[in-house]
Formats: sequence, C-alpha cells, structure tokens
Amino acid sequence: MTHFQYFKTDISRIELPEKFTFPFYYVPHKLAKIASNELQEYLETQEDFNHNFGFDESIKEIAIGKMFGVLVVKNTKNEIGYLAAFSGKLADNSCPKKFVPPVFDLRTSGSFFLKGEEEINKINAKIDILQKDKTYLQLKEEVKKLSKEIEDDLELQRKKMKISKNNRKFRKNEGKLNLSKNDYNLLLKKLEQESFNDQFFYKELVIYYEAKIKKNKKQFLNFEAEIHQLKKLRKEKSAFLQKTLFEKFQFLNQQKKNKALIEIFNDPNIKSPAGSGECAAPKLLQYAFLNNLTPLCMAEFWWGKSPNSEIRKHKNFYPACQSRCKPILTHMLSGIKMDKNLLIENTNKNQDLEIIFEDDVLIVVNKPAEFLSVPGKEITDSVYTRIKEKYPDATGPLIVHRLDMSTSGVLVLTKTKEANKILQSQFINRTVKKRYIALLSGTISKPKGKISLPLRVDLDDRPRQLVCFEHGKKAVTKWEIIEQKNNTTRVYFYPITGRTHQLRVHAAHKNGLNTPIVGDDLYGIKKDRLHLHAEFIEFNHPTSNKKISFTIKPSF
Repeated sequence: MTHFQYFKTDISRIELPEKFTFPFYYVPHKLAKIASNELQEYLETQEDFNHNFGFDESIKEIAIGKMFGVLVVKNTKNEIGYLAAFSGKLADNSCPKKFVPPVFDLRTSGSFFLKGEEEINKINAKIDILQKDKTYLQLKEEVKKLSKEIEDDLELQRKKMKISKNNRKFRKNEGKLNLSKNDYNLLLKKLEQESFNDQFFYKELVIYYEAKIKKNKKQFLNFEAEIHQLKKLRKEKSAFLQKTLFEKFQFLNQQKKNKALIEIFNDPNIKSPAGSGECAAPKLLQYAFLNNLTPLCMAEFWWGKSPNSEIRKHKNFYPACQSRCKPILTHMLSGIKMDKNLLIENTNKNQDLEIIFEDDVLIVVNKPAEFLSVPGKEITDSVYTRIKEKYPDATGPLIVHRLDMSTSGVLVLTKTKEANKILQSQFINRTVKKRYIALLSGTISKPKGKISLPLRVDLDDRPRQLVCFEHGKKAVTKWEIIEQKNNTTRVYFYPITGRTHQLRVHAAHKNGLNTPIVGDDLYGIKKDRLHLHAEFIEFNHPTSNKKISFTIKPSF
C-alpha cells in the first residue's frame, strides 16, 4: 500500500472521531486538518508534477486551481494514517505516488476510452476540414448573398403589388361614381385581369428564384449533408462512449458492493454531470475499501488561484459537491455512521421569534441567524410557519421578501393580500431602502464603492451561486466602510438588487471585495455564525402611504 501515509506530526494524544465526516457540510476534524497541512507542505515544495495553479503570474498558460482531499484511515494493524487525492487530472496527466489512483483510469494505453476519443477526434478533424474548405465557404457566402437579393426583390414586388392593388381600388371607386354601367363592367374586367397578372408574375418570379437558388445550393447542400452526417456519427459515438464509460466506472462501499455510475445515475431525468467519479472524495474512499482501510474522517481544500465564476479561496476547506458527488458518496458511505448534518442541526428551532412591530396589516420581526424565512425541504420551522400559526386568519402569502437562512435582521411580513401586493410592488420597483451590516475577514483599501457582478445558481452545487456574465441576472451592491480593526472590516451594504447570496458573493468574489464575510460557510470559513445582519429597512406603509422605517442593531 504505497499510498498509505503515516503522519509526520505526533497524533498520539488526539482522540479519534466517533463517526465519519458528513461530507456535504462539516467542520474538519483535527486529524483531517493535520493531514491537510502536511499535504499542503508537500504541494508547496513538490517537484513530482507540473501544473499551473496560478501562483506565478509570469507563466502564460491558463492557471487552474484544484481541489485536493485527505482521508484519515486505520489499517488492519490499527495504525492511523491518511490518503491523498486530487480532483480531475493534473496538467501533465501524471498521478504521483503521493496520490491514490483514479477509480477508473480513462487514459490507460490502448483503453476503449482512448480509442473512442481518437475516433471522435478524427471525426472532429473531418468536420473542421469541411467547415474551413474554401469552396464551401465561398458557396455559403454566395447562397447567403443570393438569398438576401431574392428576398429583397420579392419584398419589392410585394410592395409594388400592394400599390397596384390600392390603385385598382381607387380606380374602381372612381369608375363606380363616374362611368356608365357598361364601361364600369369593362373596367372591373380590366382590373381583375391586372390583379391576375400581378399574382401570376409574382408566382412565376418565386418559381424562377427557387430554381435559381436550388442550382446554386446544390453543391453547398452536399457539403452541409456531409457535415450533418459526420455530426450525427460523432453524437452516436459520444453517446456510446459515455454509456460504456458509465458502465466501467464501478464504485465500492464498505460492504464491498460495487455499483456502476450508470446505476447510480439511473434516473432518466438526471443527467450525470461531466467529471462524475473523478473528484477527490470517491477516489479516496475507493482506495480505502479496495485495501481494507477503515475511513475515520476526511476533508477537501482548494489549492491555487480562484476561478472566474465560482468562489474558491486558497487553502480553504469545502464540502463535496451536490451534483457529481452526492449520489456517488451516498452509495459509497452506505452503512457508515456519520456525523449529523450541521446545516440542519444548527437551526434556531428553540429560539423565540421576536416581533418588533405589528399593526392591522404589517408584522416586522427580528429574524435570528440560521433560521429560515420560509420552510425548506428538510427543515419546516421558519418565520413563515411561526407567523402562520400565530395568525391563522391572515390572508395572502404573508412573506414579502426573504433573508438567507444564515442572515439575521429585519424581516417584513403582511397580514392581508392587499398589503402584500402593495409592498411587493415597492420591492419590484426598488423603492424600498435596505441597509445591511457585515464583518469582513480582512481589510480593504477603498472607503466605498459599487460592485456589479451578475449571478446565477451553480447547477452542479446548489445552493451556491456563480458569477456569470452570460446567463447571470444583474446584481448590484453599494458599500462603505464603517471601521477596520484586528484585520477585519465592518461595512454597510446597500443592495440595489436582491439576488440569492448577493452580498456574500460580492464580498467574497475576487472581482468583488475579495474578502469573505466572517463565518460564511459557503464562500469563506465557517465560524459560530455568518456576520451579516439586515439592520435597516424603509418603505411606504401599504395603507397610510406614509414613509416608515425600522432599525435593529446586530449582535456582533
């Protein structure tokens, strides 16, 4: 077992964990932290592989940070050690002895995957040659140009026909008033013939142009048909390769039960995300089960430059992803006693909900941190359910706006449908003024500013949000510093828009403030709570229309 690594640090006095890490939301066990530190020391000095993590800005090739993982294990001799792994592959395609091998090596010489990839690459090369062929490009341009000329000419003819039609209508009305019955009938026949002639000419023109473009299109369509057939063949080969790959990817659990990726993602409505099975966690567990090692705890951390879209901080710990890893790890960890899901355990179900204002149509509460605004899939206790129980006769949806579960502060609800509609329109029209207070884990140089980074949900790892200029929704935040001390910064946030996790992402993202909010378990480092608080709100009262405001000071 060349991949079983003994701790360099003395761990003899550290108590072993009673249960395995819940991989989707955790605080790393002390042993996992020590193993991570030892792996990070290796990464800082290693010469075993070449990969640009983005530390050296003079390197021109694209920098790609990477997730690394450690799994603390016990061997059959009751010795404690750890395994190390990385997600995906390294730039030089190596797998140094420091790291466990992949679950299934796609790139073994002569493997079906390489052969299939080679076939697809050949098809891609043929498509590329055809699409760059000078004759094809010339024909494409000629057809495009001719199609435009034909459409323009037909449009001109339609306009002429419309003018002629209006002219005939005018002549018909004039004739009816001024001509004898016999002359009027002769005029009608003449006008009818003119109409027929116009329509006949247009139809003949369409037939002529269709024949003309067909002649010019013939060679072009031959190219198009060949490209289409190649693309169809590529799609078929890719689908077969993917299916075979999913059958070859076999994952073990502690009971030595194998399950293929195709079985794990057996729901036809769930498409297996790209890279499934190549993350660090499945690699680590697979090696442990193959070699009769008992998993004790694990942790995964980011190493390198932060990506442009998602938030990943160098050396920070992160949970396993929901889309790629959760279905796989659910099988692999079957039967293993795990820590409780802290995300569910850390709710304030025993805490009172403080109502700070109430009248005939409004309720304003001080929402605690780690408390839902509305019920979730696994947690039913929320502001909505508490208020619904307290005011069973209230009409309408009650909730006007929301605060993230981890955010505390002012939350406004309504007792009537009419009040809810009026208040919602104020939020939609952005006439409601809001101010948040946050404590950032670091210092920033400018006194104030504005952040504009569009956001969308991370489809592979909900509920995390991504910065996405292509598909993201506009998200704008103004901010200003209140004070800085002890390497922290207290700021006011003024959200112009109200996107999910907007303030958290804008604070943590490298193109935002690049300084996560203290205690941010998604985009920073988890602590006792997220230090983000909705301190102030101002809006027009839904019945009196008078300006009304509420302020609640944060507890941090």
